[in-house]
Amino acid sequence: MSKEKVKMPEQDPQVRNKNFEEVALGYTKEMAMEEATRCLNCKKPFCMDGCPVNVPIPRFIQEVAKGDFDKAFDIITEENALPAICGRVCPQENQCEGKCVRGRAKGSESVAIGRLERFVADYHRDHGKKDESKIVKNGKKVAVVGSGPSGISCAGELAKRGYDVKVFEALHKTGGVLSYGIPEFRLPKALVQYEIDTVADMGVDFETNVVVGRTITVDELEEEGFDAIFVGSGAGLPRFQGIPGENLNGVYSANEFLTRVNLMKGYMFPDRPTPVKVTNTVCVVGAGNVAMDAARTAKRLGAENVYIVYRRSEEEAPARKEEIHHAKEEGIIFKFLTNPIEVKGEDGWVKSLVCQEMELGEPDESGRRRPVPVEGKTFEIETGTFIVAIGQSPNPLIRQTTPGLDTQKWGGIIVNEETNETSRENVYAGGDAVTGAATVILAMGAGKKAAQAIDEKLSKK
Repeated sequence: MSKEKVKMPEQDPQVRNKNFEEVALGYTKEMAMEEATRCLNCKKPFCMDGCPVNVPIPRFIQEVAKGDFDKAFDIITEENALPAICGRVCPQENQCEGKCVRGRAKGSESVAIGRLERFVADYHRDHGKKDESKIVKNGKKVAVVGSGPSGISCAGELAKRGYDVKVFEALHKTGGVLSYGIPEFRLPKALVQYEIDTVADMGVDFETNVVVGRTITVDELEEEGFDAIFVGSGAGLPRFQGIPGENLNGVYSANEFLTRVNLMKGYMFPDRPTPVKVTNTVCVVGAGNVAMDAARTAKRLGAENVYIVYRRSEEEAPARKEEIHHAKEEGIIFKFLTNPIEVKGEDGWVKSLVCQEMELGEPDESGRRRPVPVEGKTFEIETGTFIVAIGQSPNPLIRQTTPGLDTQKWGGIIVNEETNETSRENVYAGGDAVTGAATVILAMGAGKKAAQAIDEKLSKK
């Protein structure tokens, strides 16, 4: 039995960095079955401890090994409403695969749980039958604010239990961060739409172009007769560094940059009406998955030199190792231990980025070694585009328009950890609106937990 995962076929790096087609091409049936035989089917499945939505991982993998992909899909979707998405964007190396017993053995890799989940979901989409079972309605209705991962997860779980669920989405397109934040080459938007359509087929109603807190308030939703409300409005408010020159033309938040490209299809300009200006050299500050997405997108839009500028070392970079690996393959240039301190301009446009060399000092409160400036060591990178990808916060609209809703100083909604209920009775919240920007699967776990708590509470009434 191989100690290494079955390799996933991918586009050649020098081809894919010029197109927006998916990088990883997926397993064949034979590859999936071969990889599934690597699972030890442990009596104590530690892999499940790492899954925020409690997918019965060994059970579905055993069905893949037998070639019963339909049964494997049924097992996954007992707990996970978005398997094709999770199989692509979850940080499995820190979750299920990070706890895999096979991966703990010296020189051995964990079972490719994410790749197998992706295969099963894709196979079902191409070959499986739609679920025709009828859901018995219970006469209660729930409003869900936001159609991102937490909102979709909550809506799907409640629909299964017979609730009339209406999802309110601020943008003109459903999917939240799945639609506006993650690039096509990592997560095809047709796939996102398919997953959302599956939830809609369960009876969930979606209404777009509704900004809760502006178009309608939480109080007004209660007045309309919703028995409970779930707030999964995400974290779409970008943070900036506060350095001189950040107001120049040519400075983007990663949020705006990726929204222009992903949601507004800026990469198809002029066939689509949204232009996205990038120059020959682009600098991206940050080293999370969003920074990798922005840098790799800029490369595909034609930038020749794309820099990732990060004040810590590669070891501390929060992005998935796979994303860093793919970025390097595609020609992204990494400037670690480097911190932007000024954006210089000319005629109102970005001209260069002044950078400070850093070194690692003593650990800070996060446990990571604190970056400190190296005295007298600065340099400039000539660039016309600067993208800031250092994190996002929840939009303040809902907290500003909902009396009695307790929030953190930085804007996150405070919830009961067991139920995800807020300080407002029958108002629940989850995902990035509570935690700040995190992962898709953690947001889904929060939506699922809230749905269960809503059902338990309303079932008693």
